[in-house]
Amino acid sequence: MNRFEYMDSRMFPNETFIRRDMGVCLYDGDTKTNFEDGELILTSHRILWARPGDIQRCNPCLSLALYHVVSFKEDQLSPFSFGRTTKVVIHLSEAVTGKMPGPLDNSIYNYIKLFFKDGVDRYFIKHLSFTFIRRTWEIAPIMPVDQSNSNMQNSSGVPKPPQRIKPRTGIIGIERSLQEQQKVTDDSISMAFQDLRKLMEMAKDMVSISKTISAKIRERHGDITEDETVRFKSYLMSLGIDDPVTRDAYKSSNEYFKQLAKQLADILEEPIKEVGGMMTLTDVYCRVNRARGLELLSPEDLLNASRQLAPLNLPIVLRTFDSGVMVLQIRSHNDNAIVEMISELLHERGSLTAEELAQSEGISVLLARERLLVTEKNGKACRDDTIEALRFYPNLFFERED
Repeated sequence: MNRFEYMDSRMFPNETFIRRDMGVCLYDGDTKTNFEDGELILTSHRILWARPGDIQRCNPCLSLALYHVVSFKEDQLSPFSFGRTTKVVIHLSEAVTGKMPGPLDNSIYNYIKLFFKDGVDRYFIKHLSFTFIRRTWEIAPIMPVDQSNSNMQNSSGVPKPPQRIKPRTGIIGIERSLQEQQKVTDDSISMAFQDLRKLMEMAKDMVSISKTISAKIRERHGDITEDETVRFKSYLMSLGIDDPVTRDAYKSSNEYFKQLAKQLADILEEPIKEVGGMMTLTDVYCRVNRARGLELLSPEDLLNASRQLAPLNLPIVLRTFDSGVMVLQIRSHNDNAIVEMISELLHERGSLTAEELAQSEGISVLLARERLLVTEKNGKACRDDTIEALRFYPNLFFERED
């Protein structure tokens, strides 16, 4: 916050208006300030913040010169949060000496945060990036203004300081400024690639560890039970795919979908068996993309690849229920066995809802409902559709002649 200055809110010669956002709060680093619910103006030279109405009355406002900005990004959302990002982090260069008065003289932070009450507009970063790339403040500095009223104060007691004049630097000065900015940009890019390289190295290590532990499990080394083996294999499946199939590696979409289908069968056959021989396509989508890391699949690619499973005679196939629910199931899956199992459960418990069956069998409610519907379709169950829930009972009409 010590880079902000109290300055005139009017546009200066060579300065152009870019955009306005309302309901913006300023943070000094991670510390929330008293500058809340204000109006944020982005111009070709500055970021202005003022309380509602101050700009229309031409009162002084907080001004941050864009030449202070080193980089900016949207603040990452928490994994448990929903909705769009509400904060933008702006990293700043060192504060200059001899600046105009501002809200703070010193700060331990070299960045600020802009909190948007209604979420960050999707065009804000684009406009800020475009303004930053153009760097108008270097090409056309703010023109000199009259400094005779530099010591005056407005009605609110806020000093009205003179506009700092950026002197003409000539061609050599512009070249030096461009070189400095290029260095800052190169440093930022290098740091980003270092982070990406570390992430990729960590992912390789995790895949290597998973392979080693999988081999030990197959050799049955260590004192682990059968249940622990199954559970641990499911954990290993979530760590990652060593060499995910990508579209760029194949000339035709048809060949890409075929190879992707083969990889889906390889990585999903055992997990599908472990959950009862059937998995919804939405669960498959989440599981596969989590394993692929940065090489994410689109829903369309997953669906097209799933349709290739049956023609390729792979151990899992795509199935669509009458309700429209799509699942991947083991080719050897037998509906008759499922119907008999559900029928026995209905006789044992008297009745079942989809939620009760899901909890009992450890499957999703969606799959539980489809199993009950299949049992009903085969004449082994009857439904009672009440306000409380859709409950299924044994079909005594089918079983009793009297």
